Amino acid sequence: MAETVKKTGQFFRDVVKELKRVSWPTRKELTRYTGVVVATVIFIAVFFAIVDLGISSLVRFILG
Repeated sequence: MAETVKKTGQFFRDVVKELKRVSWPTRKELTRYTGVVVATVIFIAVFFAIVDLGISSLVRFILG
């Protein structure tokens, strides 16, 4: 049991060390990246909505 606690403590110390090495983005970069992600998600959502509308219209035309 004591060995498990020791290993867990070492794990969290290693995590803290690694997080200090991370190259975190600046606020400006983060804002830009977030904008790109939101724009991409909106574009893909609109694209699939149009494709879905087209396919459903085609199926309705064929079936009825």
